Amino acid sequence: MNGPGDILRVAARRFGPKTALVTARRTLSFAELDATADRVAAGLIARGIGPGDRVSLLGQNRWEYVVAYHGVLKAGAVVNPLNVMLTDDEVAYVANDCGAVAIFCEAARAPGIAALRAGVPSLAHVICFDGDDAGATAFATLLEGDAPPPAFEADRLGLCTIGYTSGTTGRPKGAMQSHRAVLLNCALTATMHGRSERDVVVTALPAPHVYGNVAINGTLLAGGTVVLMSRFDAAEALALVAEHRATLIEGVPTMYAMMLASPEIERADLSSITRSTVGGQTMSTAVIKAWEARTHGAPLLELWGMTEIAGLGTTHAIHAPNVHGSIGVALPGVEVAVLSLDDRTTRAAPNTAGELCIRGPLNMLGYYGRPDWTAETIDEHGWLHTGDVAYANDDGYFFVVDRLKDMIITGGYNVYPAEIERVVATHPAVAMVAIGRIEDELKGEVARAYVVLKPGHAASESEIVEHCRPHLAAYKLPRSVRFVPDLPKTSSGKIMRRELAAFEAAIAVV
Repeated sequence: MNGPGDILRVAARRFGPKTALVTARRTLSFAELDATADRVAAGLIARGIGPGDRVSLLGQNRWEYVVAYHGVLKAGAVVNPLNVMLTDDEVAYVANDCGAVAIFCEAARAPGIAALRAGVPSLAHVICFDGDDAGATAFATLLEGDAPPPAFEADRLGLCTIGYTSGTTGRPKGAMQSHRAVLLNCALTATMHGRSERDVVVTALPAPHVYGNVAINGTLLAGGTVVLMSRFDAAEALALVAEHRATLIEGVPTMYAMMLASPEIERADLSSITRSTVGGQTMSTAVIKAWEARTHGAPLLELWGMTEIAGLGTTHAIHAPNVHGSIGVALPGVEVAVLSLDDRTTRAAPNTAGELCIRGPLNMLGYYGRPDWTAETIDEHGWLHTGDVAYANDDGYFFVVDRLKDMIITGGYNVYPAEIERVVATHPAVAMVAIGRIEDELKGEVARAYVVLKPGHAASESEIVEHCRPHLAAYKLPRSVRFVPDLPKTSSGKIMRRELAAFEAAIAVV
């Protein structure tokens, strides 16, 4: 295999009639998934879309998205996965930036996306998953032909995907990934987590996200079955695990917190789970232990990754010690190091915080059209600087402290929100927590805790602060607490700390 575009072809040959993908609307075998992706590829080629062309995918988790992803790659085109939360203006920016010739989308978005043609000169085709719509081609028409597409052999080091970062500062940046990087990430992740044809994986992670992509395609690569939720719902996720006798469930910390807080957890049958995975943000060890207790001791494997490396960079191996609070060790063949915050050329001592950096075959080719941004991120020694503060312990396990950009400086001291969140999350009444910053005349800025309580539980501001006092230095304590019904999240379920101030202003405090 040269790239992810070969996954279905190889898997269909090995597993044929075995169930590959289960969604609410359709179930497909490996053979059906491969053949349907072939028809999509043939349909794209018939419309003049081929090697090197950029094709954007905008949609919720659905079987058509998975088929379109593989169909684009089989046609030799480049996948541009889009976050479903992007506005039409944001989609237009990305499409213009990468020169997209086609966009797949859902009916609700089709009129707005079709209207973008006026401002996106490269955009020739809008393909609607749900049928004909204003100015869009029905996805079903791509499936009408029976002729297989011309064989496309990917250049392993050639461009496979352009994934845009969330753009927390300035415009989003398009991380270019090679076929080798995307395929390797799926394969190495599957290896570390021990995936096989016996696995049934429940996931609601968004397919356009690198974690969601690896969860889906790493499972298909190993011959496992993917049970794909269109969007996350705690009760539904618990029910699907029982219905399909799932062996693995994947998510971000908020998903596990929501399942544990769900009334359905008391009667949920999770006995089939052999391990779970979690990534996207740091997670309280109290929540990890609570989930492991519910799954009869099955390990919850923490991981770390980013768009710029096509998925994971570190994780725990299924048969190695599971160190709670750690993001694990580097994937095979990948170098991960903690470099000094004061000198980017030297490694930090064990148990000393520095910047998490990575180099090797997973690193992006660069930011599309922005060699200046690329040079700021990948240094002359090949280290990709992640912006995450971390440390390595004496055994070589990595621990993320926080994002450099999320750091709060209070009275001259560095305070990392994730450290406070881990402590607040251990309070028995807390379902979810996020730490934001507020201005302070004396200290410059201080931490504020935004807390979602478990159903039927109560707590006061003073109780939350006092709960933290034995575990945190005085300067790290949250100076105030806001009780809220929910927290702002990305499409993948990660809490958006940068949105907390606007979020608070927009809601009524509980």
